[in-house]
Amino acid sequence: MKPNKLELNSVDGTQLNLEALYQIAPSCFTEVKDDKTGELRHVVNFKTLRQLLGDNAVEDADEMYQFTWPGKQEARREAARPTTKTLRPVVEDSVDWDNTQNLYIEGDNLEVLKLLQKSYMGKVKMIYIDPPYNTGNDFVYDDDFAVSQDDYDLFSGNVDELGNRYRKNTESNGRFHSDWCSMMYPRLMVAKSLLSDSGSIFLTLDDHEIVNGRKLMDEIFGEKSFISTVIWENFYGRSNAAAISLAHNYILIYSKAGEEWKNIRNLLPRDLKSSEKYKNPDNDPRGPWRLGPIFASGERHEGLMYTIKTPTGRLISPPKGSHWRMLEDVFWAMYKDGRIMFGMNGTGSPAIKLFLKDVQDGIVPRSIWTYDEVGHTQDAKREIQQIFPDEMPFDTPKPLKLIKQIIQISCRNTDVIMDFFSGSATTAHAVMQQNAEDDGNRKYIMVQLPEETPDDSAARKAGYNTIPEIAKERIRRAGKKIKEESPLTTQNLDTGFRVFRLADSNFEEVKKAPSEYDQSQLDLFLNNVKSGRTDLDLLFGAMLSWGVQLSLPMTSEEVDGKMIYSVNDGDLVACFADDITENIVKAMADKQPLRVLFRDSCFARDDAKINVFETLKQLLDWSEEEAIKNIKVI
Repeated sequence: MKPNKLELNSVDGTQLNLEALYQIAPSCFTEVKDDKTGELRHVVNFKTLRQLLGDNAVEDADEMYQFTWPGKQEARREAARPTTKTLRPVVEDSVDWDNTQNLYIEGDNLEVLKLLQKSYMGKVKMIYIDPPYNTGNDFVYDDDFAVSQDDYDLFSGNVDELGNRYRKNTESNGRFHSDWCSMMYPRLMVAKSLLSDSGSIFLTLDDHEIVNGRKLMDEIFGEKSFISTVIWENFYGRSNAAAISLAHNYILIYSKAGEEWKNIRNLLPRDLKSSEKYKNPDNDPRGPWRLGPIFASGERHEGLMYTIKTPTGRLISPPKGSHWRMLEDVFWAMYKDGRIMFGMNGTGSPAIKLFLKDVQDGIVPRSIWTYDEVGHTQDAKREIQQIFPDEMPFDTPKPLKLIKQIIQISCRNTDVIMDFFSGSATTAHAVMQQNAEDDGNRKYIMVQLPEETPDDSAARKAGYNTIPEIAKERIRRAGKKIKEESPLTTQNLDTGFRVFRLADSNFEEVKKAPSEYDQSQLDLFLNNVKSGRTDLDLLFGAMLSWGVQLSLPMTSEEVDGKMIYSVNDGDLVACFADDITENIVKAMADKQPLRVLFRDSCFARDDAKINVFETLKQLLDWSEEEAIKNIKVI
């Protein structure tokens, strides 16, 4: 037996959907022979599926609620379509490559998200994104499935199939809403698969797309996953030229945990302002307290409708439309315990003492975040100015306090945080800052399109040709600044990051069968790695294909003049050199690997490949099935 080829494509979204459906409705699957391969494959029997769904299925009803736009079907297909691209490591741009667990990835985020699926599916605890707001001059994601003006006109009824225009093109702006929805839909679809079951996503928007953003999120994550729409007071000051001076953005919050998220999310630290409400004017030994209402509104219950006689003999009943919060015997027990007061002089209505020591360790987040609480855009620009005192390379950063509050609410100390519209890398900066403050070990994954800075911009004049160049430099400087400000407590703080860049496949496309090549071309077929691609390119490409995380530590050693690579002490052991010797095979087996990888060109003949396969199987005590699964070639 010889090793099989490693599947190099990313996850097929359609296959994921089939697997999920199979888990809940296996009886609706059947087997058919594939016309191309002749092999049997599982397909859905829609007749059986409809029977399982009963009257709860609809295809083309005359009237039904739906959210659609020109290009939606193609956007949905794009979310499921695998990619053959890869991520190439850029060690020279990285910081502390060997030890860091943080990732910075340059490239179109849709392709990157697809590539990360196998390695990070269900591993990300929180995603924060600040996508283009679609203001008319900020749309830089030119997806090839975005709808054209002609297609939009045909879909919306502006023209007929012969191209005759029915009316003036007064709805041209609608196409840009369609393009924005088509851009966001597949990215959110793939991002959802990366979130853990208790994970949450925070999406910043303004009035341009908040309505469509909410509808997209409801469709992709489900309405039951909606947590809140937070109003963020993002602007300090007033625009006298505006009809209404806008001073806020929105933050949509969704969680795969749904209603259970309230039991998972963290409370915010109790600040001085909230604690100042608690006093101790009567020197109660239980500490500071404040008065709270003892009645509640809503449905009236018989056991909660009694009359209370105050110490001064006054009779008090619950206000109209309300009832007491507790049964009468509980009320008087609390009174004897000194937890009920009738005003400071005993003549007022009853109220309950709420002690600071009894309240939760923090405070529940509210749906309005003021700039005093989380900062505003001017704060964010000042923070950038502190990092880049001689230049201002980025115009629209988010304040650190905003991202830190999101992290505090949604994450534990060791969680993975992702931002795939990462801009100036405020999220990376905030993760490092939060880790420094609470001794955390959170990890981040930043993704950013290599968008060029404008020719006349301050960033270009300062030498930054792309947004990632600004972001990487910000992370470097911010990490250094954090360590300098707290040298005693941040020595073990991870301020490094591994840089990867989206690229075409590491392999030349083979368009002909081996039999169609003459002898002079056969070497190209056997060794189809693109010129200039390195061992690290091949290793990390294989890690993506095999579902191994890119942040894991790796080592290398030389045996018989050939390099052996080991990821995370044997999660993956690889050798890409020609002429594999017995010593190399034994050295690889000594690492007790979970997976073993070679280049196809490592072996001059098939019998050499078979021999290595059998040797590893014996040395590692693997069954035939285990060896087939764990030994691959590329």
